[in-house]
Amino acid sequence: MGWGTGGRRSPRDGSASPGRVDAVSGRQADGAAGEAGADARRRPQRPGLSLKGRALKLLSQREHSRLELTRKLAPHAAATDSTDSTERLESLLDELERAGFLSSKRFAESLAHRRAPRFGLRRIEHELGAHRLDAAVAGPVLQGLRDTERDRALQAWRKRFGEPATDAAERAKHHRFLAQRGFTGEAIHWVLRQGADRIVELPEGDLSEGFDDPM
Repeated sequence: MGWGTGGRRSPRDGSASPGRVDAVSGRQADGAAGEAGADARRRPQRPGLSLKGRALKLLSQREHSRLELTRKLAPHAAATDSTDSTERLESLLDELERAGFLSSKRFAESLAHRRAPRFGLRRIEHELGAHRLDAAVAGPVLQGLRDTERDRALQAWRKRFGEPATDAAERAKHHRFLAQRGFTGEAIHWVLRQGADRIVELPEGDLSEGFDDPM
């Protein structure tokens, strides 16, 4: 008769209720998943940032050297344009420099400003050199660091130790600390021999003055 007790359709009639999934084949579930996948494929993909957009986003976060920006953008340039990607990237960097978005001078000053309160001339000089900056750009920044090297070494020493060494072993520890921070030997010896006597004379504050931070 086709009808069982309780008003249910008999499974013998071969029809299934709308929400029912065949427990053996799972056809209805597979079909729904397929439709969902097709819908996702039909949706327009959100376009990614252009190469210039990526560059401007990086530069809005902090100053970059040309070399640093090249390294970060190179993979994206190659992915978006398999031919002449290097030439295209160089052209973009030239454009950013002409427009003033990319500046080696600002980068050098910004790096020095961030590092000067904690690190010495040698450390910062090495870091600037790693970015292959022209001597005309790095030179004035390094000279500014030389002018404040003693006071910056004294400030770093005071924050770490606060009082003169009491024996040779402790003095060697103080020396290693300042050397690892990249301060010059002359500044280190000055701090250990004479600087300790000037603890109360050195005001608290940022001894990186003279380096304008564009950020």
